Amino acid sequence: MRNNFKSAKRVLIYRLGSIGDTVVALPCFKLISRVFPNAERRVLTNFAEGNKMAPIDTVLGPMNLVHGYFRYPLNTRNPRKLWRLSRQIRSWSPDVLVYLAASRGRLKAFRDAFFFKTCGISKLIGVPWHHDRQCIRKPADNNDLWESEACRMARCIAKLGNAEPNTFESYDLKLTSAERQKAEKMLDGWKKTGQFIAASLGTKADTNDWELENWKSLFDQWSQVHPAVGMALIGSADEYRISEKVVATWKGPWLNLCGKLTPRETAAVLERAALFVGHDSGPMHLSASVGTSCVVIFSSRNKPGEWYPFGNRHRLLCHHIPCYGCRLVVCERFDKMCIRSITVEEVCTALDEVWDRREYISL
Repeated sequence: MRNNFKSAKRVLIYRLGSIGDTVVALPCFKLISRVFPNAERRVLTNFAEGNKMAPIDTVLGPMNLVHGYFRYPLNTRNPRKLWRLSRQIRSWSPDVLVYLAASRGRLKAFRDAFFFKTCGISKLIGVPWHHDRQCIRKPADNNDLWESEACRMARCIAKLGNAEPNTFESYDLKLTSAERQKAEKMLDGWKKTGQFIAASLGTKADTNDWELENWKSLFDQWSQVHPAVGMALIGSADEYRISEKVVATWKGPWLNLCGKLTPRETAAVLERAALFVGHDSGPMHLSASVGTSCVVIFSSRNKPGEWYPFGNRHRLLCHHIPCYGCRLVVCERFDKMCIRSITVEEVCTALDEVWDRREYISL
């Protein structure tokens, strides 16, 4: 099958989402670049005006995995805008479409396929026509973790080859010297001990939010035992103020970098951190991609394992409850009992476990 597509001159890749969505798709992006090394590769992706979502190119950056982008407004149903987008794609004349969209049901998969056919694309790869490709697979025997989204996507485009979603190299961001220098510059002015952990309090879904008072209590309790350890807060600009409020309880040195770095520069900071603590979020996936151990507080809105960070050096806190996998953005019926039931003491213990086996780089 691969030989049948080697002659493609233009390849369109359909992938929506933000930081975390892009990081988990990296194995597939790298496979596509290997299969179509001489083709021009562009991504069809979304944008949201006034939204804090980081565009996909802020993660892919200078990795040479793609050469350009087509963008359309998030959740648009405007026929005129869709027709204009179709004309733009048709004028580019892609030979192949590689479908990397998240599972949204077979009906939407058929609708998407119809749209791409109207764009003049005859060869579609990865469209999840069947139920097995729409869904992550159930845990195997003696394993309570479901298949990861990265592995599901890799299965969908398996006709191109093995995306190798279970190797560290597949998630390597190939950070540039300029990006690492920017991180060093931000940390150089922080004349502290050199040992620090990174934290991000942001999340796109309310169900994933462990909430302000828990974070304040965690920072207060853990830093009392480790007063010399630094704290670097990362995230978007709109998380700056809330991060200031929470980090005020930290007893050691701290630095608020929210809104001051690009996602890739943030990854360069995370690369130097002893560990990362936060929600199920984009920064969690960035941390895993640079080999930094994570302590992550999960809700049960997704199935366990589906969006876990790559690697086995992490401590992931998730309470299994009957309504897990609900996909809710806001939980009104049970008042977020899954994530609310995770205690400050549990997270402190997890931080201690990862801290004791840390491998940090001194500033």
